Amino acid sequence: MSTTQTERPFISVGIAVLTVSDTRTLADDRSGDTLVARIADAGHRLIDRAIVPDDKDRIRAQVEAWTLSADIDVVITTGGTGFTGRDVTPEALEPLFEKRMDGFSEVFHRISYDKIGTSTIQSRATGGVANATFIFVLPGSPGACKDAWDGILKAQLDYRHMPCNFVEIMPRLDEHLRRG
Repeated sequence: MSTTQTERPFISVGIAVLTVSDTRTLADDRSGDTLVARIADAGHRLIDRAIVPDDKDRIRAQVEAWTLSADIDVVITTGGTGFTGRDVTPEALEPLFEKRMDGFSEVFHRISYDKIGTSTIQSRATGGVANATFIFVLPGSPGACKDAWDGILKAQLDYRHMPCNFVEIMPRLDEHLRRG
C-alpha cells in the first residue's frame, strides 16, 4: 500500500514540458497548460516549455537538449502518440531511452481504460530514462495529461511517496556512467 510520509521533506524537481503539434500555440495549448498547472500545484519547478511540430528530428532534438541540462530532471511530452501518419513522438524519443519504463505505459492504460474504455489502445504512451532524465510521452489530450499526472506522476515525483518514488533514485540514474 502506498503512503505519504510527511516526516520526509518535499523535494522540488525541475520539469520541462513539450507539446508536439502542428496546430497548437501557447495561446491554445490546453494539454500543456494542464501539465504546467499541475506541476506548479505540486510545488515543482517548470524549467522550460516549448511547442514543436510533429517532426521526429525536431522532437528528438528538443528533448535531447533538455536531457543534457543540469536543471531538468523530468521531461513530459504531450501529443503525437496516436496512429496517424504525423504521430511520431514515440519513434522520435524511444531511441534516446537508455532504459524503458514499460510499467508507465501499463499503468497509464489501466487508468485510462477506467475512463475511456477500449479507446485507450489508440495511445502509445511510453516512458524511459535518457541522460539521467525521466521522459514521459503522453497523448495530446488534457484528459490524458490529467490521468497521467494525477494517477502516476504526482506520486512518483514526490520524495515523500512510499514505498518508493522516482525522486529518491534520481541521484543514481547515471551511476553506470561513473563506474571506472
